[in-house]
Amino acid sequence: MADGRGGVGRSRRLVGVLRLAALALAVAAGLPAAADADALDQIKTRGVLVVGTKADYQPFGFKDSSGAIIGFEPDLARDIASALGVRLGLVPVTASNRIVLLADGKLDLVIATMNDTPERRKLVDFVQPSYYASGVNVLAPKSLQVHVWQQLRGKQTCTIEGAFYVEEIKRRYEPELVTFTNTGDMYDALQRARCLAVVYDDTAIIGKLQSPDWRAFEMPLRSILVEPWGMAVRQGEARLEQVLSDCVREWHHSGRIVALEERWNIPKSGFAAEMRQKYAEDQ
Repeated sequence: MADGRGGVGRSRRLVGVLRLAALALAVAAGLPAAADADALDQIKTRGVLVVGTKADYQPFGFKDSSGAIIGFEPDLARDIASALGVRLGLVPVTASNRIVLLADGKLDLVIATMNDTPERRKLVDFVQPSYYASGVNVLAPKSLQVHVWQQLRGKQTCTIEGAFYVEEIKRRYEPELVTFTNTGDMYDALQRARCLAVVYDDTAIIGKLQSPDWRAFEMPLRSILVEPWGMAVRQGEARLEQVLSDCVREWHHSGRIVALEERWNIPKSGFAAEMRQKYAEDQ
């Protein structure tokens, strides 16, 4: 969702699938294979863990006034580097280049709001369990007092044209949808009261709400259509994957993810709470 699957048109999703298919062919044609070297040994020998993360997606990964990359996911990357006893190198990535950079050996790991999907599993290995998840939610004026999704029925609601969740939202809640081809126009329509609310990716809404311009708005509902986020490594890096899996389990066990939500002013997610409970009981 936050990685470019949610809140985009089906045509853009098709482009993404085609790009993944092209990358698969490139990998098969001779991109560096994980079997050529052990990534964990390379990281320790180098003394640096190179992690691809977002630098333009507040609060999950963004640049501060000095240009340093900070946020929810950079904090997780620092935890991993500390556990490995190495320094951390953060590389800004986008939805279109993060898998390519990882496959090409320019990154050791990707932590970049990336949904774990069957298509991507053909190209990279996702660390289990997932460390976070995202879904679809509502951005609405606080004065509207939206408490349940059913309040959208018959109401003018803004969203992005062709987004994968549009038909499902229409089927479940029967809003009067007003669609836009870009988010700027969509948000502008909401502020100008051309619609009563916006339906969009919850993580994008979270970032929007951290701006003073949106103090009169809120994300009041429980997210739906939730999909997991995964940390990605090159295929076959079993030792590194196991270390990372242990890190994620400890994050859930200790409540680290829940604490980072609070640190970065992220509304409490059902996923983080459920995983906290699950792993607190398991250990």
